[in-house]
Amino acid sequence: MEALRDLGWLLVNVWHALFTVVWSVLCMSVATTAALLGFQRFAFLAAPRAWAPGLFWACGVRVDVRGLERLARAPHCVVVVNHQSMIDIPALQLGLAMPLRFVTKKELMAVPFLGHFMRAVGMIAIDRGNTAEGIERLKDQARRMKDDLACVVSFAEGTRSRTGEIKPFRKGAFMLAIEAGVPVVPVSIEGARRCLPPDGFRVRPGVIRIDVGEPIPTDGLTIADRDALMKRAHRAVVEMNVAAGGLGEGSIAFAVGGARGGATVRPRMN
Repeated sequence: MEALRDLGWLLVNVWHALFTVVWSVLCMSVATTAALLGFQRFAFLAAPRAWAPGLFWACGVRVDVRGLERLARAPHCVVVVNHQSMIDIPALQLGLAMPLRFVTKKELMAVPFLGHFMRAVGMIAIDRGNTAEGIERLKDQARRMKDDLACVVSFAEGTRSRTGEIKPFRKGAFMLAIEAGVPVVPVSIEGARRCLPPDGFRVRPGVIRIDVGEPIPTDGLTIADRDALMKRAHRAVVEMNVAAGGLGEGSIAFAVGGARGGATVRPRMN
């Protein structure tokens, strides 16, 4: 029976993989074309309104969002979030239900269709091996932040956590927020790695919980305040993650107590 079950899941995941590729290429092609024709907002909304809902319909994953009203108070902001899985990106697109501009690694620009889409909508690609260039890219984004159509999202750990524990944050997102004078919004993701583990493509139905924290203002802050801002945001993400049943960073799990609760807010699908 176990071999039969494994075969069944293999066939299901082949279907998931094929659907993901075809649906992503279609949505990215439409969005890229719209961006090149000047319909930038339509291009951004293709992900939360079509791409992400389609992916989650196919794999049976549900997104449970709490505190979404806090994001509405910060229309221009830098969202800092922990990173558990590749499925985090469509989860945030669906759950936050607004145009998002991700900070990502430069290597992804070479991926067919994805790279064209990222360039067309102005995703922020950072070369991890060139710190000076990365700082210039962040400063350029800061200069146009308050006129932008989208909030900037940074997976502040820099890479996916293999254990589910939240690693220390990197400084770039906080430099960007201070330079732009916009708030930092801490966000926690929990449950994503159970729906799609960080190693391989084994999708399973489940619930991904997203908690949106209180915006942290940056008015009056300078680059000298960057580390304190980073620590405050990290603490907020860890506490929300533990409260959602996650591992947090391990060291404060008992202090927070892992309390659960709060009303479910389903993301808008229209």
